[in-house]
Amino acid sequence: MSEIAYVRGDATAPSVKGVKLIAHVCNDIGGWGKGFVLALSRRWPEPEAAYRAWHRDRAHNDFGLGATQFVQVEKYVWVANLIGQRGIRTGSKGVPVRYEAIGAGLAHVAIKAAELDASVHMLRIGCGLAGGDWSRVEPLILRRLVERGVAVTVYDHGE
Repeated sequence: MSEIAYVRGDATAPSVKGVKLIAHVCNDIGGWGKGFVLALSRRWPEPEAAYRAWHRDRAHNDFGLGATQFVQVEKYVWVANLIGQRGIRTGSKGVPVRYEAIGAGLAHVAIKAAELDASVHMLRIGCGLAGGDWSRVEPLILRRLVERGVAVTVYDHGE
């Protein structure tokens, strides 16, 4: 079985050949304005516009924890807006990350990656603003993606 490839670099600019699917975690309240989404929005306007429209029309679609929206931004690049955090603040119910929702969203990502014959690229999803623990997210990625034959690269910033 393969493993997750860890690299330093920019997750919005995967340098591998073929179709690339960039997965990231979004909140369930329609907020887009901090963290990795800023890098996505600097590169492409479509993921933010699609997410905001999806949230706006949530009474008539599947928007909610565990849902995933796929947005094509270039001929060979897609972005997966994965709803994996409840709200945006740590409070009495703990941190915003929802591991079950990330797992469900990654299952959708696996299906789309297989359909597109795509590799998947991400930061340590759910572990930034969502407050998650990588030791709980990494096994979800291994089970939902890597064990299904999907190539996954995780990007860390810095030198």
